[in-house]
Amino acid sequence: MLALEGIPLGHRFTFLEPSPDPPAATVGTVIPAAYDDPGALARIAREADVVTYEFENVPAASAAYLAERLPVLPPPRALGATQDRLAEKQMFKSLGIPTAPFHSLDTPGDLATALATARLPAVIKTRRFGYDGKGQIVARSPAEAATALDTLGPGLIAEQFIHFERELSILAVRSRDGRRVSYPLTENHHRGGILRASYAPAPGITPALQARAADFAARIMDQLDYVGVLAIELFLKNDRLLANEMAPRVHNSGHWTLDGADTSQFENHIRAVTGLPLSAPRVPGPAAMLNIIGELPDPSAVTAVPGAHLHLYDKVPQPGRKLGHVNITGSDEATIRASAEQIWALLPGEPPVLPAGRRPG
Repeated sequence: MLALEGIPLGHRFTFLEPSPDPPAATVGTVIPAAYDDPGALARIAREADVVTYEFENVPAASAAYLAERLPVLPPPRALGATQDRLAEKQMFKSLGIPTAPFHSLDTPGDLATALATARLPAVIKTRRFGYDGKGQIVARSPAEAATALDTLGPGLIAEQFIHFERELSILAVRSRDGRRVSYPLTENHHRGGILRASYAPAPGITPALQARAADFAARIMDQLDYVGVLAIELFLKNDRLLANEMAPRVHNSGHWTLDGADTSQFENHIRAVTGLPLSAPRVPGPAAMLNIIGELPDPSAVTAVPGAHLHLYDKVPQPGRKLGHVNITGSDEATIRASAEQIWALLPGEPPVLPAGRRPG
C-alpha cells in the first residue's frame, strides 16, 4: 500500500522480505533475504535513496547499519522506543503523557512490587515482540500473575487492566522539516486480540479531545526527531486519554484513509520520508474499515454493497491472518452503519462486541 501510493509520486520501490513471493512483488523489486542478511543490507545501502519500514520488529542493528549510510526514516531510535514496552511506557511518562500504572516484572521477587504498582486485575505482557493480543495474559489474582510470569517470562511488564469506555487511535505525520499534521481520532474494536473494525472520525469526539491526542503525538515525534506516520493507541476513560502503545509506522487503524481522506496515511508517509510537503488531510465524511481475517469473502458480494471499497493483500488464507480490508464511505453515519452490517454478513467470524448502547459510525 505504501508503494501503490508512492508510485504516482514518481518513486520506485525495493523490498527486503524473507518470503520469496510477497504481495509487494507486484509493485517493486524484492530482495528475498533475512532482515539482518549482510549482503542484502549492503545492496539496499547501494541502491536506495531512503529506507523506511512497515512493522516495528525490524532488527535494530539492521536499521542502525543502514542509517550510517543513508536516511532511515522513521529514525532507528524510534524502533528502540517501541520494541520494548517498558522503555515505551517510561518515555510516555517522561513526556507527561498519562498511561495505566505499570512496573517491570522479571523474576518472582518482582511480583509483589509490580502488583502493588499495577494493581489487579493486571495485564502481564512480554516487553518485546507481542502483537495482535499475543504475548500477554490478564491476571486477576497473585496466583494468576505468578502463572503468567512462568508462562511468558522473563522480560515482562505488568500494567493495570483498564476498563476503558472506548479504544481510540491517533495517526500523526511529521516531515523532515518538523511540520506536523494529524488525522481524526479513530475508534477501534477488537475480537480475539485482533483489530476487526475502525470508525472515523470517532463518533462524538470533542475538539478538545482531538487536540489532546494530537499534542501527545507531537511530544513524542519532537522528542524522537521523528519523520513519517506515527500511530498511538489510546484508552478513553472518564474523559481522560491514556496512552497504551505506539507504532512507528503506518497502522491498520488508519487503512480507512485510503478511501475516507483526500490524502491517505500511506501517501503522507511517503511524502514525509522523501522530503515532499505534507498534505493536511481532509475527511469529507464518516468512514469505516473492516478487516478480512482468515478467509476471503466473495468479492462480487462485497463490492455490491453501497460505499464499499475492497482491498485484498494477495495473501494465502490462514486462520487469524489479515487478508485484506473493506473501507466504507458514505454521507452520514446511518449509511455507514447499514453498509457495515451488510459487510459483516459476508465476512468470516463474528463481528466485534460493541459496548451496550453504542453503535459507532
